[in-house]
Amino acid sequence: MTPAPRLFTSDEIRPLARRSDLWGAWLVLHCWGVIAAAMALFLLWPNPLTLLVAVMLIGSRQLGLAILMHEAAHNALFKTRWLNEFAGDWLCGRPILADLPAYRRYHLKHHRYTQTEDDPDLVLSAPFPTTRASLRRKILRDLTGRTGLKLRAQQIAFAFKTAFDPDITADADGLSQAFAGPALGKSLLANALLFALFTAIGAWWWYPVFWLLPLLTWYQLVVRIRNIAEHGAVDRTADPLRNTRTTLAGPLMRIFVAPYWVNYHLEHHLVMHMPCHNLPRLHDILIARGHGDTMQIGRSYADVLRLASSRPG
Repeated sequence: MTPAPRLFTSDEIRPLARRSDLWGAWLVLHCWGVIAAAMALFLLWPNPLTLLVAVMLIGSRQLGLAILMHEAAHNALFKTRWLNEFAGDWLCGRPILADLPAYRRYHLKHHRYTQTEDDPDLVLSAPFPTTRASLRRKILRDLTGRTGLKLRAQQIAFAFKTAFDPDITADADGLSQAFAGPALGKSLLANALLFALFTAIGAWWWYPVFWLLPLLTWYQLVVRIRNIAEHGAVDRTADPLRNTRTTLAGPLMRIFVAPYWVNYHLEHHLVMHMPCHNLPRLHDILIARGHGDTMQIGRSYADVLRLASSRPG
């Protein structure tokens, strides 16, 4: 892993890097609480507009669950280790068909080799900048569910392969291992429990409408936007102030696109074990010390998407 430049002292970082079980519990409860509130919004006022808002809110909080699993992958969600592992895996990762241990192996490799040929996330950022037409096609595929269905089909196919040939996982990367039979089986169990819960408190159709629909549509879009904003169209360099981007986000974007301070990605790469709620404070320290002109900072997600689609064609 490329060491961070000496932008701050250990004494300055230590209090910002403290984990908290209370913060972890609040973030997980908040995420699921927003999901419940979005469902209630439509059930109280059922119409196409409230359904659209509910799908967007739930999809953004499914990304929120992915972000909190990411926190757990860095052991930053809870101070207590078993809480960090249980909540990060079963309350955050499995409901969105992800696997914390496999994700951790994959993601830490990304931190070690950021924007190099060994970066497993390079495939996500390398195509950018692309053309406007290409980006529009990607967004359309996301919103119509084509991206989500394709990824789910890949998960199922890989799970069947590993069920008959377990040795396949030995050569797979962390992300592929998350698609392996045992990992996917546990995620399907978590979703079966969700289906049972929705059926018990409401009706069976809550699961496809309030969970699968957002997961296959809005969630896919905001995951793509997140990937583009974090490393798309940045410098291919070892400098952590230039190979990663922080994107400024207003209230609406934090609600629908960038929950739980995920937009402070440059700061996260500088101190990856820092809990997400302290990343804005680290950002303020860097700006106060005059590093703003050196840092990759997107003024907004709209600006970042314009940059990511700036290739002529």
